[in-house]
Amino acid sequence: MAKIIDQRMAAEMDGEFVVFLIGMRINKPWKIHKWLPVFLAMPKMIKELEADPESGFLGHNGITGKVIVQYWRSFEHLEAYARAKDKKHWPAWVDFNKRVGASRGDVGIWHETYKIKPGQYEAVYSGMPPYGLGKVGKLIPASGRKEAARDRMGT
Repeated sequence: MAKIIDQRMAAEMDGEFVVFLIGMRINKPWKIHKWLPVFLAMPKMIKELEADPESGFLGHNGITGKVIVQYWRSFEHLEAYARAKDKKHWPAWVDFNKRVGASRGDVGIWHETYKIKPGQYEAVYSGMPPYGLGKVGKLIPASGRKEAARDRMGT
């Protein structure tokens, strides 16, 4: 278990980065053959990405819920992985489309991608182990020039 930091901390990232939210929605739980492969594909992709520092994948918040937050160095890195025929995402995407076919209402998948510029984000953690941006970036005390959200945003 990660060590809990017993003070308020803020996160800093060098340069621009990407936040990628991805999730699934099981609309018909009894159609396990439609959604289970989707559910099982993500841990394999995460493992592949974590093993390849050149992928641009910075980290994620864990695969525990219906939404996974991922952090990427750039949109170009994210897109390159998504389209790489020799990586785990592409075959999983092709399989999903074959498996779901015309019945797209059985299981839903979604994602949202955000390009974040320096000074256009803020994060604070209190009584937490390194998490989110604080896990993939640099943790610094949330005091002085980082005390308030407005200050962390650079406004």
